[in-house]
Formats: sequence, C-alpha cells, structure tokens
Amino acid sequence: QVHLVESGGGLVQAGGSLRLSCAASASTFSIYGMGWFRQAPGKEREFVAAINWSGGNTYYADSVKGRFTISRDNAESTVSLQMNSLKPEDTAVYFCAADRARYRRVLVTTLREYGNWGQGTQVTVSS
Repeated sequence: QVHLVESGGGLVQAGGSLRLSCAASASTFSIYGMGWFRQAPGKEREFVAAINWSGGNTYYADSVKGRFTISRDNAESTVSLQMNSLKPEDTAVYFCAADRARYRRVLVTTLREYGNWGQGTQVTVSS
C-alpha cells in the first residue's frame, strides 16, 4: 500500500500557472505508475495525466496536452503536475493515484486501474 497526499492547489487567474505535488510512501512508490485525475462540480472524475513507474513514459488527456506536464522524483517519492495556461474549465479537485499493478508496461487512464488515492487538492481558475 502507498499513502498519497496532494498539495499546491489554490486560486489562480486564467492564463496563470500552478504546480501540484503528491507526496507518497517511500517504501514502494518507485514501482508504481502514477496518475492525476480531476473532478469538477457536477462532473465525473476524469483522467488528466499518467506517468509510468520509471518516469520515462507519459500520457495526457487531450484537454490538457501542451499545457500540463507530469513528472516524478522517485528519490523523493513525489509526483508533480505543472499546469500552465490555466483555463476556467480546469477548475476542479485534483487527485493523484497509484496504479494497481507493479512495473506496468503500459499507461492506464481509467479509474478502475488505480488502487490508491490521495485526498485531493482544489484548483480554482478565475476568468
């Protein structure tokens, strides 16, 4: 099991930037792929970005491609989401999650493939 704690959320003006971080348990963090998801009011939780266990492979939802960057630091057991050119539609609670499988060969984007979740951090983008 891995425990995850997100931070870095807040209020930002449209066009601005924000960096989210997720601190994880150090013992097993490096063997899991990681993902970021978000949930806006009245909407279903949706995939944002994923990174494999080594950090060498990433994948993004079409809505954030070119604006968001996911990265990880296995030495510090953290995964980050750099968000640039933020839009009001990016407003949501952002969650980090760990892939259920160890050393997975492919990236996954569905909720059912992630088995450990953080508590979420609120991101609000004003117009």
